[in-house]
Amino acid sequence: MADPSLVLRDIHQPPAPPWWPPAPGWWLLAALLLLAIAAWAWWSARKRKRRRAIAAVFDTAVAAATTPPAQVAAISELLRRAARRVDPSADRLHGDAWLELVDLGEAPGRLLLEGGYRPEVDPRQVDELRAVARARFLEWTLRRGKAGR
Repeated sequence: MADPSLVLRDIHQPPAPPWWPPAPGWWLLAALLLLAIAAWAWWSARKRKRRRAIAAVFDTAVAAATTPPAQVAAISELLRRAARRVDPSADRLHGDAWLELVDLGEAPGRLLLEGGYRPEVDPRQVDELRAVARARFLEWTLRRGKAGR
């Protein structure tokens, strides 16, 4: 039989593992997370840099034109180049078909068709056209599609 003088103790659990240093799986997860964040930051910076470079191409070409009709002609040329990303035959469109593709609005669109041939153009209209045409140029140039590759 059991000796009554023996003191029996309950089973002791080992202490819980410390939270630091983490297990190797947590280090791997942290490294993958940092790599994903770095890749996203690099990709975003690359996109911003590309967008700024394309906007600079537009701004430089339009600024090089000295008169408002020449600016309209430069804008038209730039849009025709960029439109080929959307439709490979866009550079051959004329009149309403071209305006429908460009879709800049009635007043700026008409100026785009006729402004390059007028002897005088209102500079305010050119500024309005420039703003909407720049946005369309960036949209088309930054597009990645079948026609753009």
